[in-house]
Amino acid sequence: MAPHDLRRPFKRAAISDQQKRRELSLLRQAQNRRDAQQQARCLASSILSLQSPVPESEPEPEQPDIDLETAIEAEQESGASSKDLDVRRASKLRGPEVRKWFARQLMLPEWMIDVPDRLSQDWYVLARPSGKRCFVVSSNGTTVSRLRNGSILHHFPSALPAGAKTRDGSGSAQSYCILDCIFHELDQTYYVIDVVCWNGYSLYDCTAEFRFYWLNSKLEESGACSPPSYYHKYRFSAVPVYNCDQNGLYTAYTGVVPYAKDGLLFYNKHAHYQTGNTPLVLVWKDENCSQYVIDTDSKGEIPSQQQVVLELQDNGKLATSDDPPVVFGCLDADMIQQSGLDSGNLLRFAISDGGLSFSDGKLEKADLNYLGKSNRARAFADSYSKILFQYTVRHSPLKIDDLLASINSPDDQENKSCDMEMAG
Repeated sequence: MAPHDLRRPFKRAAISDQQKRRELSLLRQAQNRRDAQQQARCLASSILSLQSPVPESEPEPEQPDIDLETAIEAEQESGASSKDLDVRRASKLRGPEVRKWFARQLMLPEWMIDVPDRLSQDWYVLARPSGKRCFVVSSNGTTVSRLRNGSILHHFPSALPAGAKTRDGSGSAQSYCILDCIFHELDQTYYVIDVVCWNGYSLYDCTAEFRFYWLNSKLEESGACSPPSYYHKYRFSAVPVYNCDQNGLYTAYTGVVPYAKDGLLFYNKHAHYQTGNTPLVLVWKDENCSQYVIDTDSKGEIPSQQQVVLELQDNGKLATSDDPPVVFGCLDADMIQQSGLDSGNLLRFAISDGGLSFSDGKLEKADLNYLGKSNRARAFADSYSKILFQYTVRHSPLKIDDLLASINSPDDQENKSCDMEMAG
C-alpha cells in the first residue's frame, strides 16, 4: 500500500482536469444566462403532463399527442425559439429518449476525483440521503414526483404552494414549485437537496448559497415539513447543509441523521442550477457513509474487475456520457458487424489487468475487455468522473483524512489569509 501522504489530495498525481473544468463552468454560467423563468415553467408543465415511459418489454400503444397548450402559449408569449420548446419535443418521446430527456433536467454531480481548491471557503457539504432521486412539482392543486427515467413515483396532495385542492383553493396558475428531492422509503419522506422554483419564482440562475437560504426559510413556513395529513400525504425535510470547514465536513460525515446516508455531496457556493453533469457539485463516498461504494454486477456482487458502460459512436469510438465525451477506445468495423452492434448502443466492458494510464491529467490508455450490451433500462454511458472514482476506490482511494488534510493544507491557509486581507 502506498504511503498515506501520497494519497493526500494536494499531493495526488493528476488524473483529471476537474479543477480546470470547475473554473470554466463558473465562467460559462456568468456568460450564458438563460430565460430561467421560462425554463422552470416548461419543466413544471412537462413533469405534470407527460405520460410515463412505456417499459421496453411491452408493445407501445397508440397515444394521442399530449395537450400542452398552456405551456406552449406561455413559451410563445416569452418569445422562445423553436429550439427551446423542450416541452413539445418531450411530449412525443418514448422509451429511452424519455429517460434521457428527464435525466438531463436534473443537476447531476460529478464524482470527486481531486479535492477542489478553496474547499473550506467556497463549498458546502451535506450527507446525501439514500433513496430515489426525483423532481417534485406542485401546481394547480396537485403534486407530482417523477424519477430520473420520467416515470411517476407519486401523485399526491401536499402543503407546498398550490400543491393541494384545499378549502382555501389551489392557488393561481402561476403558483408552482419544483424541488430536487430524494425519496427515502424507510420513513416515507422527501428529503429536499435543492430548489429549482418556488411559488412561481425561478431559482435556476441563483447561486447555491441563495438557493439553500431560500429553501430553508420557505420550506418550513409552507407547512411541508409537518407530519402527513389529509391535504399533505408525504412529509418533506430539508437536508442539513454545512460550510465545508473542519467542523462542517466532520459533522456531515459522522453526524446522526434520520435517514440512511449514501455518501457526501459538495456544492460550490457560487454554482447556479446547471442541468446535466457539472463539476460544481461533487459526490464522494466511502464504506463508513455509504452502503454502495464499489459498483456491483446484476447479481449484487462486486466483480473482480471494474466494469464500465460506454457508448458506441459512429466512428467506432467508445465514449463516456460527458459533454464533450471522453474516448476510452475504439472497436474495429469487423467486430461491430459480427456482434450486430449499432451506433448509440451502450456496451459493457471490464477494465483488464493493464488498467488505466494517464498523462498530464488526461486518459492515455485503457485496457478494456468487451462483455456485451448493457441493460436496456440504462439511458446513458458512465461519466468519466464515475469511472475514475471507481478506479481509484479499487487502487488508491481518496479518504476522509485526505479531505480533512486538504482543509489544513498550506494552500488553504494562504487562501484564508488572502480572504481576511481583502475583507479588512
